Amino acid sequence: MQPVEIYTTQICGFCHAAKKLLTRKGVSFSEIDVGRHPEKRAEMTQRANGGRTVPQIFIAGKHVGGCDDLYDLERRGKLDGLLAG
Repeated sequence: MQPVEIYTTQICGFCHAAKKLLTRKGVSFSEIDVGRHPEKRAEMTQRANGGRTVPQIFIAGKHVGGCDDLYDLERRGKLDGLLAG
């Protein structure tokens, strides 16, 4: 399984939805809470090519986007392949 990183905040419904999908699929992930660690927001924005909203999700170091993008990958049957590598 490829490493998954997700930048979040505690009050973000989209963050909770993305984590729920990953958890339902049995995927472990590293969570970086930019609410608790605001110094990580600049890192997130740079890695996400200017993306400032949360969540920002990375699989194997590759930016896949936010919650809607993650669910779109799942709907199109491409998420499992990315996670498997």
